[in-house]
Amino acid sequence: MKWLILSLLMMSFQTDNIIFDFDKNSNMESWNVVNDDVMGGRSSGQLEINAQGHAVFSGTISLENNGGFSSVRYRPERIMLGDATKIKIRLKGDKKKYQLRVKANADDYYSYVANFTTSGDWETIKIDLKDMYPTFRGRMLDQPNFKDDHLEEIGILIGNKKAQEFNLMIDKLQLQ
Repeated sequence: MKWLILSLLMMSFQTDNIIFDFDKNSNMESWNVVNDDVMGGRSSGQLEINAQGHAVFSGTISLENNGGFSSVRYRPERIMLGDATKIKIRLKGDKKKYQLRVKANADDYYSYVANFTTSGDWETIKIDLKDMYPTFRGRMLDQPNFKDDHLEEIGILIGNKKAQEFNLMIDKLQLQ
């Protein structure tokens, strides 16, 4: 009985609430890039795994044809939050501002958003789920901040209302 309890405890410490840990063999089928070309824009973004096993979200933002964003979205099976209150991301950015976006239900028309700016070095950012506010097409909605007990979509978007190149390396996403 002691071994069973000890094994269960060790398993809970080992998983550490990982949402996605990128490596050279990562299955990227549940990740999608969505650029402003869905609305006639001309931005381009891509998501690739580099030689070190990190995801690289990179591309060019164009303001032509009312464009101006690129995003990457992950749709896992439903993630139950349990006691987790934050999303933690280990990444290396380009000193630009990005948005973390989540949806409790993948079919919701709106996302919950939190902005973060990268330092240019490897860093771990932590975002409180309760501070994420609802938006639709860049407009804040008059409804409560995130308060669900699960996630069905997680994304990162860049759209700073200026033409620019971007490059964001992501090591892992996890709950805390």
